[in-house]
Amino acid sequence: MDDYSIQLENEEIQGKIPDELPVLPLRDTVVFPNIVTPLVVAREKSVSLINEVISGSRMLGLVTQRDAEDEDPSPKDLYSVGVAAVILRMLKFPDGSLRVLIQGLSRIRITEIHQVEPFLKANIKVIDRTLRPSTEIEALKRNLVIQFQKVVSLVPQLPDELQVVVVNTNDPGKLADLIASNLSLSIQEKQEILEIVDVHTRLERLTVYVNRELQVLEMGSKIQDKVQTELGKNQREYFLREQLRAIQKELGVGDDRSIEIEELRQKIVKAGMPEEVEAEGLRELDRLAKMQPGAAEYTVSRTYLDWMIALPWSVSTVDNLDIERARQVLDEDHYDLKNVKERILEYLAVRKLKSDTKGPILCFVGPPGVGKTSLGQSIARAMGRNFVRISLGGVHDEAEIRGHRRTYIGALPGRIIQNLKTAGSNNPIFMLDEVDKIGQDFRGDPASALLEVLDPQQNFSFSDHYLDVPFDLSKVMFITTANILHTIPGALRDRLEVIELPGYIEDEKVEIAFKYLIPRQIDENGLKRRHIRFSKPAIRAVIQNYTREAGVRNLERQIATICRKVARKVVEGTEETQKIEPANLRELLGPAKFFSEVAEHKDEPGIVTGLAWTPTGGDILFIEATQMKGNKGLMLTGQLGDVMKESVQAALSYIRTHARDLGIEPTFFENLDVHVHVPAGAIPKDGPSAGVTMATALYSLFVGRPVRHDIAMTGEITLRGKVLPVGGIKEKVLAARRSGIKKIVLPEKNRDDLEQVPENTKKSMTFYFVDQLDQVFDIAVRKKAKK
Repeated sequence: MDDYSIQLENEEIQGKIPDELPVLPLRDTVVFPNIVTPLVVAREKSVSLINEVISGSRMLGLVTQRDAEDEDPSPKDLYSVGVAAVILRMLKFPDGSLRVLIQGLSRIRITEIHQVEPFLKANIKVIDRTLRPSTEIEALKRNLVIQFQKVVSLVPQLPDELQVVVVNTNDPGKLADLIASNLSLSIQEKQEILEIVDVHTRLERLTVYVNRELQVLEMGSKIQDKVQTELGKNQREYFLREQLRAIQKELGVGDDRSIEIEELRQKIVKAGMPEEVEAEGLRELDRLAKMQPGAAEYTVSRTYLDWMIALPWSVSTVDNLDIERARQVLDEDHYDLKNVKERILEYLAVRKLKSDTKGPILCFVGPPGVGKTSLGQSIARAMGRNFVRISLGGVHDEAEIRGHRRTYIGALPGRIIQNLKTAGSNNPIFMLDEVDKIGQDFRGDPASALLEVLDPQQNFSFSDHYLDVPFDLSKVMFITTANILHTIPGALRDRLEVIELPGYIEDEKVEIAFKYLIPRQIDENGLKRRHIRFSKPAIRAVIQNYTREAGVRNLERQIATICRKVARKVVEGTEETQKIEPANLRELLGPAKFFSEVAEHKDEPGIVTGLAWTPTGGDILFIEATQMKGNKGLMLTGQLGDVMKESVQAALSYIRTHARDLGIEPTFFENLDVHVHVPAGAIPKDGPSAGVTMATALYSLFVGRPVRHDIAMTGEITLRGKVLPVGGIKEKVLAARRSGIKKIVLPEKNRDDLEQVPENTKKSMTFYFVDQLDQVFDIAVRKKAKK
């Protein structure tokens, strides 16, 4: 550290206090005359002031600012009374701040501040008065000394030498300032003492504050003595209780502790635990009986026994095996979803024939908003079982599944056991939501911990780390949900019976809206059916212009927005029924958010509409290709993955190989650079299914003939021009339908996949099945070049 210290000679300060002094604003500090006080100076103006004063008279005015948070106080932000002071010592620090030791000289009043920059400078007036001795002042002084000595004796932070200093201070004014500077007062109270010029009044006021502080300190001392007495009393009671327990044992009389242990024993026996689990519970109870209640292990052991007793070891709900009623309940809660409903009814039929069958491990896979989570609640209602749900999204710790061992402070069972306790039965519908979003880090792999939970061959003896005894999960019906499958580890995916829930088409969304969404939102927004009436064209317009999704979550949000606006009109006094038509949607929901992408495009060379599968159900994408003078360059943009880049290269190689057959000059590529771009560049894209789209875009570009904008395509290609099958056909077809496209080119081997597409969708669309690229070019590319 670069120290720079200036120290005054030990001699009295010469001269009088000038009528003009630089003013240093103080935060949370009041300096009194004759008191030496250390200060930290860090503000730029204050540092500048100290540097100038230290090289001159070393005298300055110290005034407290009203708001301690104000970094640059103005003259009106300062109190009018302060002290004149002299700098005794200064120390500079590397961060630019200063440490100064100052001594107050005399009270001053600021009469006028005539300089603001670079620091405050003011005209001042010394306001200390001379004191005439009197008997009353002497009495006040002696009383103040006695009371303050008591304060010093009760406050450990105040040195005992302060009592000697106070006794040896003869000047009443200096005595008052010394006590005020060492007393625990607020800034406002200290400023009040500083502003009292009359010594008699100052002593009286300070006596009040000293007596108040003394009362507080004496009360605190009494409280401390009481606590110490209570601790001694507790120790005495402990020994007496031990003696009483010994006497009761001799007399054969039970105490409260013995009664509590016996009650726990009865609860363990009645809990219906398996034999080995009950033996472990009784063993732990015997340990508990030998512990002292004050022992650290006592609470751990008691909590463990409470968990053991509370679990539903043998409590089961009776399944409702009426298949017709179950079908009715499922249809009431969800529209369509035929595959899921059939699987549940099949399980009920098997249960009716074989009562001890194990619960299935189902996995509902589909885009957001198609009803995966709510379907679990509906299944529980149909079967008459309890329902519990945990979300696994973002879970990184294996202990979330298996629990912590009891050696850890605050240990608890895992969420599987916790939720079984909440369910109150050992055969609930247990939903594990977002199983595709489980994390993994140094704390373990929760997905691996789930392997035992979701394996019917193992979960009959699931062992939680906290319980450390087996619990039978084979009666539980586990249902997992996911948006995508490929992020689920293979070993875990192998244990799941996957049921896909595809996105809804427009007609299905309309039915869902009128059957489920609109009644629910009318009820949740406090409306009656007479207040609002939706038309089918209005709901179709909302679906087409205000939502773009595979599920119905955003559709319900838009319906809720309309209901809220109607609710406001009802509250404002509108009695007539609000009819929701396409014409007034703009007033209720604002401008349309989505438009038909097809309507925005025209037939152009090098631009092709492709189909892509996404976790949200499928989408369309546009492939754009252009050419320019160059030297056989190929540029690919739009955040394309490696597989998609290879598809472009394969398409270009096929066209160059068969250029003459395709009517293209064989040397066309010698002096060209080709740029292929997929819009929505912020979104990563990958996969082989855009192969035919890439090839069609390049072919159209090179022959100068436009591609039909009302046709979309998907399929993988080979260097020989074969079109291979791809996945996600249903999602891609539904995405095309949502976007207004009615003609689709598909690989021949995907023909059977159209069975999953609803009939009314297939009837409204035209499908072209191909197995060679030449067929794609003939179907999609116009015969005439664009002028």
